Amino acid sequence: MSLSDLGKVCLFSGISGVIELNGKPAAHVRLVRRADTKTDETTTDENGYFEFPPIFRRTVAKYLPQEFVVTQTIAAHHEGVKYDLWSGVKRQPEENAESRGKPLVVKCELNLSERNYVMVEGSPIFSLCTWDVIPDPKEDIF
Repeated sequence: MSLSDLGKVCLFSGISGVIELNGKPAAHVRLVRRADTKTDETTTDENGYFEFPPIFRRTVAKYLPQEFVVTQTIAAHHEGVKYDLWSGVKRQPEENAESRGKPLVVKCELNLSERNYVMVEGSPIFSLCTWDVIPDPKEDIF
């Protein structure tokens, strides 16, 4: 670990992928991403491709005995319609925790009838996207 990494936590890992509408790439979709109080945005290219860099924050809280919890959202805006593309709660401070350490590369379909629900590393994610991740095993409540 370098000195520049001290106290650094990842609020939202870098994410890239393709946005589709009815199975075809959706060009010029405006994406707005929020993690904690930080916001950024991008637009898909002609092939529906987008890319966001990771969002980090420096904090001394990384070394305090407290729970790490960050709210994450991505909203897609296309032809006057807003789609809730991603909403989750990140519970691990490491980069790529949303994909168990692998780069977060997604394929998203705006016209899904309902969002997918997946738990990864104890973090719930509701999304119109799929990615290469093995969800946490489902727990029996009874």
